[in-house]
Amino acid sequence: MKRRSALKGLGGVLLLPSLSWAGQVASAKKPALRLAHLTDVHLKNDFNAPARFARCLQHVQQQKPKVDMILNGGDIVFDMNKESLSAIDQQWLLFEKTMKAENSLPVHYCLGNHDIWWHEQDKKQAFYGKRYTMDRLELARPYYSMVRGGWKIVILDSVHLDIDDTWYIGKLGDDQFAWLETELNNTPASMPVIVMSHIPILTALLMIEDNIVNKWQMLGGDMHTDTAKIISLFYKHPNVKLCLSGHLHMRDKVIYNNVTYLCNGAVSGAWWEGNRRETAPGYGLIDLYADGSFQERYVNY
Repeated sequence: MKRRSALKGLGGVLLLPSLSWAGQVASAKKPALRLAHLTDVHLKNDFNAPARFARCLQHVQQQKPKVDMILNGGDIVFDMNKESLSAIDQQWLLFEKTMKAENSLPVHYCLGNHDIWWHEQDKKQAFYGKRYTMDRLELARPYYSMVRGGWKIVILDSVHLDIDDTWYIGKLGDDQFAWLETELNNTPASMPVIVMSHIPILTALLMIEDNIVNKWQMLGGDMHTDTAKIISLFYKHPNVKLCLSGHLHMRDKVIYNNVTYLCNGAVSGAWWEGNRRETAPGYGLIDLYADGSFQERYVNY
């Protein structure tokens, strides 16, 4: 017991200079970009959600140093899947009104499963599928990239209909995977890359899902089904540093092959009804540095 106490005390002495040194190194890094990752807002005119979302946007804009850009990870409105067109219009008008009144930052979006209109009786409508939301967000296509602050930002479309055409599955598909491969091949090896998808590419959260006894059940709608293929691609490109996702409304971080897979909790928490398990409503705050490193934390607004 005496030896354990002595080691504990010695550990404290050794740890403090290490933390101080780490802080000095972090402060010496050149900031490149500060991002707020907001995902799973699920906005509707209920649960006092508009006022609470406005509070979140205000919280983001009060951060110091200031946030340069918002990355919205999808599930923007509460649910489009089985709604009428008039109900969908109301949800989007509410979202656009709130953003116009409460936000002054640039925002870039990816699509979530609740942002897609899969109403079986309306398959022949021009807005069926992703078209409606892409038009509202003025997106030419649901996956794209940009360069900001010396970083390549890649936004993926991870939500697709499964082979039975009635439910969604997490994947890229052949065309988008080929595009991603070309995108990474054409990115200088010295340029760090951050990737955002709605459905996680890799997560440990499926191992704590409810109502599963003596086994883990991993559904294709909860995590990418082409995980191994994407991970193999990233392994060829060490400049891929960070992958952001949402969808599960819980927070976890998995590091594999030096890539950090960060699933952030939801702005709406448990769909505006408190915490989702142990994760409170919040957003991710990510500092990107010129040397390709980053710092991140989860903020409860």
